[in-house]
Amino acid sequence: MQASEVSRAVAAAMSTASSLDLTVDDAIVLHDSNRLTLRLLPCDVLAQVAPVAHQVAQFEVELAQRLAESGCPVAALEPRVEPRVYERDGFVVTLWTYYEPVSRREVSPADYAKALERLHAGMRKLDVPTPHFTDRVEQAQRLVADRDHTPALADADRELLGDTLRSLRRAIGERGGAEQLLHGEPHPGNVLTTKDGLLFVDLETCCRGPVEFDLAHAPDEVGDHYPGVDQDLLRECRILTLAMVTTWRWDRGDQLPDGRRLGTEGLGRIRAALDHQGLDSYR
Repeated sequence: MQASEVSRAVAAAMSTASSLDLTVDDAIVLHDSNRLTLRLLPCDVLAQVAPVAHQVAQFEVELAQRLAESGCPVAALEPRVEPRVYERDGFVVTLWTYYEPVSRREVSPADYAKALERLHAGMRKLDVPTPHFTDRVEQAQRLVADRDHTPALADADRELLGDTLRSLRRAIGERGGAEQLLHGEPHPGNVLTTKDGLLFVDLETCCRGPVEFDLAHAPDEVGDHYPGVDQDLLRECRILTLAMVTTWRWDRGDQLPDGRRLGTEGLGRIRAALDHQGLDSYR
């Protein structure tokens, strides 16, 4: 979120919670990206705040409710208030349960895979309109092609990203495998370790596609414990998601700290992965 918006976003979250009879004296910023994640105290509520144009909030609230009702491992909405999207001062605010982190021990790949399998099982039961994963690939392709938005990307690197995105999007689609509702980005940053086990957060990225697309965002070892994985498809999805993430880092508007260094590293990892897999046809 733009620095100029942060103080207004914090104020919007605090005033929203106060208007709902939650006691709020302070707000701690937990994460700042396209939206702001806050811990409100002393009521101990987690607030997600985004510009009002961020219309995915309503979808996320409704999906979280349905998944929780199905027993899926997802973070719950704050039970003391009505589960809906609140608007204030040009922002949308959603209120969620705050989970106190448990021990910082590393999550085992087997537990990670089991939790993701449970999430996917619940998602298969839902029929909700969502983007296809290729829609997100197409967004990355447009960004690569837009020199005004990626001015620092060298021609050779632009060609590498463009070819990789285009070829892998086609190759994965041509496999014709089973598809379903996915989390979209179940990487470790979107997994909470709580006393109730592993819980997935940030459902705004949900899309449809093969489960291997979700697994591509998890640590590599997780795929070894998830049943029925197409390992060839998973390898392709890993390179595809790496190309997408690398593309975001070259967006001139990217606000991720140290993003340019990560973008440079991403280009090197893509080249190494293509060489290792012998995927010359993707360049």
